[in-house]
Amino acid sequence: MDVCPQTIRPITQRCLGVVCVLVFASCAFSGCATNRVAAAKLPAEWEAELPENAQTLALAKVASPTIQSDMIGRGDVLEINISAGLSTEDDLSRVVRVSDAGTVFLSDLGHVPLEGMELETAEATIGSLCMEHGLYRSPQVTVTMKQPKMNSITVIGAVMEPKTYRLRSGSSDLLSALVAAGGLAENAGIMVEIRHQGFHNQASVPLMTTSSEGTADTGIVQAGYEEQLESNGARSLRINLIAATKNGQGGQHLPDGTIVMVEPRDPEAISVFGLVSKPNEYEYPVGKELRLLDAIALAGGIGNPVANKVYIVRKKPDSEDTILIQASIRKAKNNRGMDNPRLAPGDVVSVEQTPLTAVFEGLRLIGFGVNGRAF
Repeated sequence: MDVCPQTIRPITQRCLGVVCVLVFASCAFSGCATNRVAAAKLPAEWEAELPENAQTLALAKVASPTIQSDMIGRGDVLEINISAGLSTEDDLSRVVRVSDAGTVFLSDLGHVPLEGMELETAEATIGSLCMEHGLYRSPQVTVTMKQPKMNSITVIGAVMEPKTYRLRSGSSDLLSALVAAGGLAENAGIMVEIRHQGFHNQASVPLMTTSSEGTADTGIVQAGYEEQLESNGARSLRINLIAATKNGQGGQHLPDGTIVMVEPRDPEAISVFGLVSKPNEYEYPVGKELRLLDAIALAGGIGNPVANKVYIVRKKPDSEDTILIQASIRKAKNNRGMDNPRLAPGDVVSVEQTPLTAVFEGLRLIGFGVNGRAF
């Protein structure tokens, strides 16, 4: 009985795909570091964790202390009016800028520290100094914020509205920059690069956080590090948002001219091959878990109704160790839980050929040759 070439070709391609997966699995698990285990008995160290998602982070933990809108900071321009109440000739009016030392200079009073004060407190402070110096008996002092110091911060990369923003100097931190840019985009990764020429001259918050696994000595890992990029002194500070938010650190002050780049995440995928309708690589959903039955559904479902045996090839992160997880589609549907294991990015899922599926494929092939359709 003849079988048409059009029928043989897709079946041959499918068989070839299965053979490739089996060869890959046999090669991957031929070493001594290989384990084979049933899905329901998978050791905890091999269980897949939910992938990290930058959009679910409590970014408020990376905020630095900010100043109120009426609180005086370095670089602010103030208008100070002092009146004795007798005649306008005795009135004193000055426009001054708060120095890097946090002071303003007034004739007859010298350098007056005002940084960190609210406007009303600054008025009381200047009035008291006037009386102490014998300049006025009961002066009326008015301090007005004429122009707060603003920093130009450029936010680019995986944010909703990348552009340059003007932020109040005392509130110029990573969180404020991200909020100004509309927050993180869907494709945002967990790494942020902050670039500015003056980082090596300023004291920054230590970007350290405790690791869940710890280290042999201190149990501390870095959440960020600094590196020099160019000969002109520009430096780059890289911050891991996951690590920074876990310990509530990462509140780096952003000077004028800082560039913040949110790096997009690298798409992570799983591979689904074997007896499925659409064998291919599929992108792992961001911030969502993907289980065995979900992966098979992504691949169009099983292509053989009697298929049941599944192998999952998993590689441990930062290691050459691999494991072969054996699962059952029927058990996954009936028992759920560990019989329907969560998948990790990089997993290879193979719906296996068995004697029963081979018999079914043979009968279906014969059915195609006889009447031109599957039964």
